[in-house]
Amino acid sequence: MRGILYLVIATILAAIGWGASKMVVMTIPGDIFIGTRFLFASLVLLPFCYKQLRNLTIKQGVALTGVGLVLSLALQVWVYAVAITSSLAEGAFIMSLAMLIAPLIAWVLFRQKPNKAFWLALPISIFGMMLLTLGNGWKMEPSQLGFMLSSLLLSLHFVLNKRVISSITPLLSICVQMFVVGISGCLYASFNSHAPFELTEHAIFWFLISTIVATAIRYLAQTLGQFSVEIETASLIMILEPIWTLLISVTLLNEVLETQKMFGGGAIILSLLLYIKLSRRLR
Repeated sequence: MRGILYLVIATILAAIGWGASKMVVMTIPGDIFIGTRFLFASLVLLPFCYKQLRNLTIKQGVALTGVGLVLSLALQVWVYAVAITSSLAEGAFIMSLAMLIAPLIAWVLFRQKPNKAFWLALPISIFGMMLLTLGNGWKMEPSQLGFMLSSLLLSLHFVLNKRVISSITPLLSICVQMFVVGISGCLYASFNSHAPFELTEHAIFWFLISTIVATAIRYLAQTLGQFSVEIETASLIMILEPIWTLLISVTLLNEVLETQKMFGGGAIILSLLLYIKLSRRLR
């Protein structure tokens, strides 16, 4: 029961991260935000895994660095989409498709054929995506394309990460990858030109919420929860993230989600539920 509670808390903190990130990028450029956020978050987690870090081999370090760079690219695309979107909830529903895209990535890269549950859930998720993104005819907005690309990259990260962390503790893996995201993000930001911006108290507050609460504590809670809960149960709980994000975007940012897009988000959640529930039965 404690593991389930940790996971529910992790989904709430992740949703808070969506709102906090939107608040921050209204003032701070997204690439600077991602770099500093994940660099600081990795330092927050370091005391919990520094002993394991000393035993990390060069081969493991190189593998984690490569996977971390994929995650860094995914997050840079994500924060760009967050900065320009008018609907965080819509983005969260699109990003939740990463769980369904991952089997396709594994099939292409490693010839791991998806199970039957995937093929049953896929048409429903495609229908949901159409409802979400094609409200203005057959034209996707730049933010929607950004969320889709980020979701694709996160799926690639998920597949690669699963092969890398077999001999590494999850917390150490998260800490190292966050550090890679932070360093690479700061380097990327250093090569970009930015308009002058002011570090207001408002921006600093939401930056700290995003870094400590929605990143460091969130991933710690998620790791503790996944350690003691079956993967199917954990996956079901993680579906709550876009729902919490919808509630936060409506209350915090006064967003209004059209009825069509609500049905689209519901269809995506339904497809994920079917995929998780049927995966064991139809293998």
